[in-house]
Amino acid sequence: MKIPFLSKKQSEVPVPYLNDIVPEHIAIIMDGNGRWAKTRGMPRVAGHKEGVSTIVKIVKKAVKCKVKVLTLYTFSTENWKRPKPEIEFILKLPKEFLSIYLPDLIANNVRIEAVGDMERLPAHTRKAIEYAMERTQNNDGLLLNFALNYGSRHEILNAMKEMFLDINNGKFLLEELDEQKFSGYLYTAGMKEPDLLIRTGGEIRLSNFLLWQLAYTEFWFTDILWPDFSEKEFLQALEVYRNRKRRYGGL
Repeated sequence: MKIPFLSKKQSEVPVPYLNDIVPEHIAIIMDGNGRWAKTRGMPRVAGHKEGVSTIVKIVKKAVKCKVKVLTLYTFSTENWKRPKPEIEFILKLPKEFLSIYLPDLIANNVRIEAVGDMERLPAHTRKAIEYAMERTQNNDGLLLNFALNYGSRHEILNAMKEMFLDINNGKFLLEELDEQKFSGYLYTAGMKEPDLLIRTGGEIRLSNFLLWQLAYTEFWFTDILWPDFSEKEFLQALEVYRNRKRRYGGL
């Protein structure tokens, strides 16, 4: 069943209790789909299917809260270790999701991007993402960023290789290298680093996700499995963020 997005009129409604202290960039590790299905005697893929409905709800709420960037850990470089049928099912979901919801995303001024090594993904997955990116490239509302075939160590190693090639080719000197220049070689180049990381499913680890970018991010963990994660818990995470003081190593 299709869950409609907010209309443009509805998306302009403020969220008063947040007092405009909203994280600009939220990253989410969407964990617990398989366990959600297992507890219900269902195949793991049923949990991934249900997880798509949660994505829709959270994107709607992020639009309403005027979040600028939402990065979703959709498929990691380690997920290739899973059974082949489960991998194939997961990698069909982006096409299914976008085929249903892309018009609503466009209507709500959402822009689609992706980070990760896209070359290894099946053609149907790449084409669906590339088509959505092209259709939404002129939108300037929420940036919905899918991390697909993403692994942070892989990202950093690739960035280092490209960076040293540029140094060897004389594009800049090693002495000129700083954090800002190095960040320009990452998949997230030009993107604000996350203000808030949300992880569902009860695990308290980063799982090779945005290791460089999360240096000063606020973390919020919950035992709730991703298919059960609701707008209420999303707002709870934003409220916790609102009450934290970010010092970045200072006082």
